[in-house]
Amino acid sequence: MTQTTPHTPGAEPPYPSEGYAWYVVIILMLAYVFAYLDRFILTLMVEPIKRDLGITDTQMSLVLGLAFAIFYTVLGIPIGRLADHKNRRTIMAVGIAVWSVMTAACGLAKNFFTLFLARVGVGIGEATLQPCATSILSDYFPRGKRGLAYSVYAWGLGLGAGAAMILGGRVIEAISKGGMTTLPIVGEVFPWQVVFFAIGLPGVVVAVLMMTVAEPLRRDLVAGQTAQAVPFSEVMSYIGKRWRTFGSHFLGLSVMTFIGNAYVFWLPSVFIRTHGWTVGEVSFWYGLILGLGGPIGVTMAGLIGDRMYKAGQKDGHMRAALYGTLILIPVAIIVPLIPDPKIAMALMIIHSIGSGMPTAAGPAALMMIAPNNMRGQITALYWFVISGIGLGLGPLSVALLTDKVFGTPTAVGTSLAIVSAVAGGVVSWVLFFNLKHYRGTVEETERMIASR
Repeated sequence: MTQTTPHTPGAEPPYPSEGYAWYVVIILMLAYVFAYLDRFILTLMVEPIKRDLGITDTQMSLVLGLAFAIFYTVLGIPIGRLADHKNRRTIMAVGIAVWSVMTAACGLAKNFFTLFLARVGVGIGEATLQPCATSILSDYFPRGKRGLAYSVYAWGLGLGAGAAMILGGRVIEAISKGGMTTLPIVGEVFPWQVVFFAIGLPGVVVAVLMMTVAEPLRRDLVAGQTAQAVPFSEVMSYIGKRWRTFGSHFLGLSVMTFIGNAYVFWLPSVFIRTHGWTVGEVSFWYGLILGLGGPIGVTMAGLIGDRMYKAGQKDGHMRAALYGTLILIPVAIIVPLIPDPKIAMALMIIHSIGSGMPTAAGPAALMMIAPNNMRGQITALYWFVISGIGLGLGPLSVALLTDKVFGTPTAVGTSLAIVSAVAGGVVSWVLFFNLKHYRGTVEETERMIASR
């Protein structure tokens, strides 16, 4: 079902019912949970996969990084263009089905090549979610309610990461006890293969649920525009004319992601190497905190951003991102240096809340300044930039400091604290610089929409 009621000047058609709109948010949130779970679980099963498939560290790094990231980020842009003028519901349903089946296919891998191809499929499928979800949410909710709507959708990140962390710890414990499992049709499989089947195949149900979502009327089109494909060159021209707003937005949130990924990759090592915790202990408590603190943080960001916007502060969503940064940075610096692991892990609750705020506020802020028929491509470009900087450089920076500067694995906590301090200073300044320019772009966008 697609709503195509024409948008006439001064008489905007009503939004879908609030109950149905929140139903859509829940479906999208479930998709996000499975996306992050499918993406993250592999990082927790590196050693058994290497052992059982006989692959090297280099090959495993390609599976973890290149196989997923290059298709996830690069294909996001053409998929974003489709999201700007095609049925977003159908694009997401197909994408969910693809990444779910390909996650299960990881459990059938017999060697490096087949595992690499399966991960490529996961990346291709997941490239559909962010551009389409951000775009479709903005058409289900009026401007003053979009922050909270996106925040509830973003619960998926914390819940997915937390579930992956806890599940990964249980898997590692099971693997350490050994034992093959016999499944119908497939035959004997290792414990890590069972995990891929267990988290991949249920995602197909979410793909079916996505088909119950109605494609909404496209809103926030500016004068002279229709819901037709916009060339990428025109999108870049739109961004280029507002480069201070988009540049500082993309850079600030990229550096935030830089810190977040550094923590996800290296905090478990801090507790294992410095405090002597087991993998099971770290994964359970860290996973629990991610699953609870993340949703609290993203919800706070949505409520703060929407309330400030309704009160006339057009930069409310970016202020929520900045507030989250100011909560996060001091804790991110202190946690790896605290000698008491229980206190350090307790402080991770504040860390998780602080990091969740810009995670939700950043994309929500884009909804307010991206015209509808460019929103998918702008969102895809945003994820392309922050994934490249955050995922590519965040974990690497900690590793380089530990290996090349300190020369000892036990210094990983110090490296993480230094990276958090330097990156935290940068992101705080950039997001503060952004406010004035972002505010002006929101006001400009509203004038363009009103003139339609």
